[in-house]
Amino acid sequence: MPEALRVLHLINHLGKGGAERFVTSLCAELNARSDVEARIGALYPTNEYREATRTTPVVVLGYEPHSILRRVECPAYRALLSEFRPHIIHTNLFLAEFLSALYVQRDAVYVCHGHDNMPQFEPLATASAWQKQKLLWRYEVLSLQIRKYARTRTYFVANSQDTAAYYRRVLPRHMRRDVRLIPYGFEFARFFRKVPLERSPGRPLRLVNVGSFQPKKNQAFLLEVAAALTKAGVELELDLLGDGATRAQLEAVASARGLPVRFRGTVDDVERWLWESDLYVHSALYEPLGLVFLEAMAAGLPVVALDGRGNRDVLRDGFNGYLLERPDPALFAERILEIWRSTALAAQLAENGQTFAREFDMGRRTAELVAFYREILREDHAGPFSRRALFRHR
Repeated sequence: MPEALRVLHLINHLGKGGAERFVTSLCAELNARSDVEARIGALYPTNEYREATRTTPVVVLGYEPHSILRRVECPAYRALLSEFRPHIIHTNLFLAEFLSALYVQRDAVYVCHGHDNMPQFEPLATASAWQKQKLLWRYEVLSLQIRKYARTRTYFVANSQDTAAYYRRVLPRHMRRDVRLIPYGFEFARFFRKVPLERSPGRPLRLVNVGSFQPKKNQAFLLEVAAALTKAGVELELDLLGDGATRAQLEAVASARGLPVRFRGTVDDVERWLWESDLYVHSALYEPLGLVFLEAMAAGLPVVALDGRGNRDVLRDGFNGYLLERPDPALFAERILEIWRSTALAAQLAENGQTFAREFDMGRRTAELVAFYREILREDHAGPFSRRALFRHR
C-alpha cells in the first residue's frame, strides 16, 4: 500500500473564526481518507473546536516571536517536524507562515493559505497601519524572504478572486506564478435544511448575522438597518452572533435606541440559529470570501450583504440574495422587505442558494486540495525552480 500523504497544518490557535473553522473541518475530512494523515500545529493552546478535532491530533507549539534582534527557537515545532516528517506544510495566517521559516525542510513542500489579504505583504508605501507596525511587517517579510522564500518554493492558496489578485500584486514577481485559487469548503450536510421555515401569521421577521465584533465587520450598519425597518412599521428580531471589541458599545447603542437587536455572543450551534431565521444579513466592509454565506445558503436563507469584494465569488445579486455596492441602510432594508413580502422570491433565492452552496461541500473541496498537494509534490522534483534545485544552488 502506498505511503499516506502526511499534511501538517500550522495555525495561530483554534478560537472561533472562519480560518480556524475551515482548518478543523478540512483536517477531519483529510483524516477520514485512507491516503492522507493530517495534524494541526497550533501556536497557542486555545481550542474551541474540541469535537471537530476529535480525529485530528493537535500539537500546541508555544511559539512566542518576541524579539526581532535574534532568532527565536521553537523546540516543540522542531520536534513535531522530526517525528511527523510532513510531505506538505500548510500554513494558515501570517504568524504561522512566519514560524514555518524557522526550520525549512528539504523534504516538505510549503503552502501558505491566504484566508484574507494579509497586510504584512503590502508595499511599505501603501500599508494601512501605524508607521511602527509597517516597519515591523517589513522586517518580518524580509526575514521570510531570506530564511524561506530564497531557499524553497512556497505556493499561495487564495480563497477568492480578490485575494488571488492581491497576492499576485504584492508578492515578489518570481512567486506570483505559484498563486492558486482554491475556494473554501464547508460541512454542507451539517447546515442543510430541507424543509423551509414556515411563516406563521403575525410572526416577526427574523434576521441573523454571524461575525466577530470588530470595525471591519461593521455591525453598527445593521443597527441602522434595524432602525429603518422599525420606522417602516416592520416587526423584527435581529440576532447578532459573535463577540469582540465593539460589542459592548453597540449593545449600549441598541439599548438606548430601543432597537429589536439581541446580542447572543459566541455560540456552538450556529446552524440552529440559521434554521430559525428568515434571512441572513451581512455588513462587513471587507470580506475575503465568507464561509458564513455558504452556511446560510445551505440552511435555506436568502442573503443580503454589502459588497466586501471577496464575497462577490459566492453571492450573486438577484440569484441567491442581494449584494449592495454602497452602505445605504434604507436600500438595504428595501431589499430585505422585497424578499420578506414575496414567498415565491424567497423560495427561489433559497433554492438557488442551496444548489450553489452544495458545490462547496468539504468532501469535494478536500479532493481538490489533495489533488493540488500531489501536483505540487510532483512539481517539486523537476525544473530549475524546484525546491531541491534551490537548496542545491544555495
